[in-house]
Amino acid sequence: MQMARVVGTVVATQKDPKLVGLKLQLVQPLDILTGVDSGRPLVAVDTVGAGTGDMVMIVGGSSARQTDQTSSSPVDLAIVSIIDLVEVEGNTVYDRRQGN
Repeated sequence: MQMARVVGTVVATQKDPKLVGLKLQLVQPLDILTGVDSGRPLVAVDTVGAGTGDMVMIVGGSSARQTDQTSSSPVDLAIVSIIDLVEVEGNTVYDRRQGN
């Protein structure tokens, strides 16, 4: 699993039938200890109803096809949770309730 921030939505009107009905989000991977951007943005299938600005957990490869929505679909990256709180060594790095 990896931490990421949802930075946008991807709309594709022409796609494989197994992707119809799946929401595509643009996610920016983050350094899990600092919350700073790490790497290039990626497209992920949203299985939890995340929105722009949400910090999320993403999974890739065969793990991305282990959700109810993505099983047997051509998916390589999926959002599997919305993060509420990240603490590192007793320090709060991210708190969704605080908006940071």
